[in-house]
Amino acid sequence: MEVSVLPIASAHKEKLISAGYTTLLSIVGVSASRLAQELIIPHREAVEIIKVTLKCCRAVGLEGTHAVLKGSRTAWEMLSDEQNLKLIRTGSEDFDGILGGGIHCGQVTEMGGVPGIGKTQLGIQLAVNVQIPVSYGGLGAKAIYIDTEGSFMPERAYQIAEACIMDTWENLGFSRKEIEDCQEKMQPDHFLANILYFRICSYTEQIAVINYLDKFLEEHKDVKIVIIDSISFHFRQDFKEMVQRTIVLNEMSRQLMKLAERFAVAFLCCRFYYLIMSLQSIQKAHSS
Repeated sequence: MEVSVLPIASAHKEKLISAGYTTLLSIVGVSASRLAQELIIPHREAVEIIKVTLKCCRAVGLEGTHAVLKGSRTAWEMLSDEQNLKLIRTGSEDFDGILGGGIHCGQVTEMGGVPGIGKTQLGIQLAVNVQIPVSYGGLGAKAIYIDTEGSFMPERAYQIAEACIMDTWENLGFSRKEIEDCQEKMQPDHFLANILYFRICSYTEQIAVINYLDKFLEEHKDVKIVIIDSISFHFRQDFKEMVQRTIVLNEMSRQLMKLAERFAVAFLCCRFYYLIMSLQSIQKAHSS
């Protein structure tokens, strides 16, 4: 259950969300002193927030070990679920081999690297590949593309869709009649119409969209992949405090993992790695 349901001041809700506390369970177990420090509020106000949260948790049965026991599963069920997970092919046999067959539905996959390495291209490719009809080796599903950097290009998506269609015909060797029967679905404009696009311009918008995904996926059962390109872009710019940024991103990752498992949806999170650039800068400085 989300923080928005708490009967507290809206200013406190905003501070909770900005600090990464987007659900009631994320607040439970946090000390009042730590909460006061992270939200920059008086200790008594932090105590009151925790009291109100615990009261709401009791009301909906989320408090204590009872909530944990409700979600227990056997190891056999876990193994069976894992074996039944569907895969989304990337289009590269070597890359699919590294990933264990492709991008796994029901899981979160993170891809990182420097600008220009191909993260956006892979994201668009997967948004297209997931739509290949089931009879042709795909999932016949839709995709959500969450664009935080403005790097998504419809023209490029159209080109990738055209290439995907040609590869499908050539590699699987369909007859002319089979091609004619599915001509309507196997069109570039049909592929683009099934990519649901969100443009994100701030970290608050990103948090809001992630919180909204639960309801959106409930209404769109045919979505099987969500691409976030990139997940850390706005957090690099708007967060000066490293600890706070880590808390928010960790909470967001936890939400994505829950959504992936609940809806059997694949999440691809693209991330730019500062470490790679830092190492290159150090090597360049030493060589000069």
